[in-house]
Amino acid sequence: MQIEVSRDVFRLAQVFTISRGSRTEAKVLTVRISDGTYQGWGECVPYARYDETLESVEAEIAGLPAEFTRQSLMDLLPAGAARNAVDCALWDLECKRAGKRVWELAGLPVPGPEITAYTLSLDTPEAMRAQAADNAHRPLLKIKLGTPDDMPRLEAVRAGTPKSKIIVDANEGWSAEVYADLAPHLVRLGVALVEQPLPAGDDDALIGMDRPVPVCADESCHDRNSLPKLKGKYDVINIKLDKTGGLTEALELRKAAIAQGYDIMVGCMVGSSLAMAPATLLAQGAMVTDLDGPLLLAEDRDTPLIFDDAGVHPSVSALWG
Repeated sequence: MQIEVSRDVFRLAQVFTISRGSRTEAKVLTVRISDGTYQGWGECVPYARYDETLESVEAEIAGLPAEFTRQSLMDLLPAGAARNAVDCALWDLECKRAGKRVWELAGLPVPGPEITAYTLSLDTPEAMRAQAADNAHRPLLKIKLGTPDDMPRLEAVRAGTPKSKIIVDANEGWSAEVYADLAPHLVRLGVALVEQPLPAGDDDALIGMDRPVPVCADESCHDRNSLPKLKGKYDVINIKLDKTGGLTEALELRKAAIAQGYDIMVGCMVGSSLAMAPATLLAQGAMVTDLDGPLLLAEDRDTPLIFDDAGVHPSVSALWG
């Protein structure tokens, strides 16, 4: 097999801010794998939160042997961005070889569109109210929070969009005390889900706390190995391909999590339609789909995913799978 790795940069439609910082572009790695006849590709977003850089992920991929399979890849690379891009490229390659769609190879039902959240960037209450009003037509909005002063932001967003369903993402930015204070207000304002309220290393504080709104594990959940540590803390897990290390593990994590009673959220990093395409399979029937990466971009792949009133649609084969 021949593996080619390239760096791509996609401009964002506007500055995107979370509790850990701001960005104006999405820097991704694109992996192409060829067997001499067919070629598959995949995309990943190295994430500093997990000590990943473009350089470190490129080095991981460069260290792979000349020949391997999707299954042997699980032992060659750890869960993370590098394995994700390679795994998804192998799925695409298998589809091209077989002349079949990815859901046929995976033994899954034909997928359909799923309503996706649209993320509002962290900003002043006034600016977030304006963002909410501009997007009040959307059925599901996600609010980036994670500061000690989030109550005015919550109130402002709800005032800007009285009817939209709202989920909030604290990105590990709250303490147990802040979360406990905010929880009743989340209920009052009709928040449907709160994502990762506490730092992953301090989430034992969730054990025994009231969870009037379902709590979702994001940074605390990477792959199946994460599940034993989540018991008693979370109601939902957020599956992201760049955390699981690809679609292969993500499908197994989804199955295992459902068997253990968790609801499913399918999320993403800020990337192109190529990064979202495999995740649309995971999103089928999920409690929450959050695959709005392409909606935040000013530019995308040549054959982008379709987003309309029905939600985000599965990819066409010209894009992936």
